[in-house]
Amino acid sequence: MTRTCAWDELIGQTRAVTHLRAAVETGSVAHAYLFVGPPGAGKKRAAKALACALICDDGGCGSCRTCYRIKRGLHPDVRIYEPEGAASYLLDEQIRPLIHDVHLRPNEADVKVYVLAQADLMRDAQANAFLKTLEEPPPNVVMVLLAPAYDSVLPTVASRCQIVRFTSVPPQTAERLLAERTGAAPAEARAALAATGGVLSNAVEFLESSGRREARSRMLAILKDLTAYDAHDVLQAARELLVLVKAPLEELKAIHAEEIRDRDEFVGKVPGKAMEDRHKRQLTAREREGITEVLSIAESWLRDCLALSQGLDGMVVNGDVKDAMYEVAGVITPSAAIRALDAVREARRRISYNVSPQLAVEAMLFDIQEVLLCPR
Repeated sequence: MTRTCAWDELIGQTRAVTHLRAAVETGSVAHAYLFVGPPGAGKKRAAKALACALICDDGGCGSCRTCYRIKRGLHPDVRIYEPEGAASYLLDEQIRPLIHDVHLRPNEADVKVYVLAQADLMRDAQANAFLKTLEEPPPNVVMVLLAPAYDSVLPTVASRCQIVRFTSVPPQTAERLLAERTGAAPAEARAALAATGGVLSNAVEFLESSGRREARSRMLAILKDLTAYDAHDVLQAARELLVLVKAPLEELKAIHAEEIRDRDEFVGKVPGKAMEDRHKRQLTAREREGITEVLSIAESWLRDCLALSQGLDGMVVNGDVKDAMYEVAGVITPSAAIRALDAVREARRRISYNVSPQLAVEAMLFDIQEVLLCPR
């Protein structure tokens, strides 16, 4: 049987993984890295895999207690810093403790790893305070900064890091890799990627979650029958959809419960309040991802209808419901499809401004229904 490791969770990033693995194996790991690439490319997963490879006694096996704790954010020598609350950048209150902590001895391991997400949003004041630490950290410290592009990071920060580039995976390659990894049929892989915005790691999790797949089925059924709904039906459909979106949160809560049960092992290392705050952030993020998924599913369904209307059957991604889309495809015009797609984009915008997801989805369904009732 093929031996797996922490690096195996990174799909489609062979060049970056090869470079990082070689650095670990040859003892040439840089003191600071800047991982650059589009959202969803796996930069944070790569940072955790690097931490596993550096700290795990088995070189980052991915399945031992050490690797489990690193991936779950429980290891005291692996710190991940992200903007907190309403802030879109790292705060002084986060940078100052980081600078102090860097010079303390590791709690358990021989090395400490610090991961700074959204390094492109670091302001001048935080960057200036952080530069000396970034340039000359203690020999047992590795810094990993994450950003969408090299040019988006302050030059004074980027120049002190070794650059590792992560790339977008072409759709056909992503489908093949996903099918190989999960055993999914090509059509299932294509639908999962459409639901998760083409993010391979999320598509793997989508296929493994019965709750997320059920939310997809309900969204597609709603769209199929939307023209026959009255106002009450639309509101009820939106409520049912949000219930299904929240169902997979129980899977995450189960993981959290296990972490809490194990917390005694980490007393004084992962404070209860810190763990509770992290759990809340994860639940909020997972719910937002679920809502984003159902919006992506609606978007892909509308694009499929438009593709079928233009005779572009090969572009359809929701092949399992293709027959149900022909009725819409037979009457919808490009301008009508664009109006419907605009309704999905407006729902995304509203949610980004903290409008209730329930209200945003209800408004989206009413807008799409109006288009489908008059698809010209």
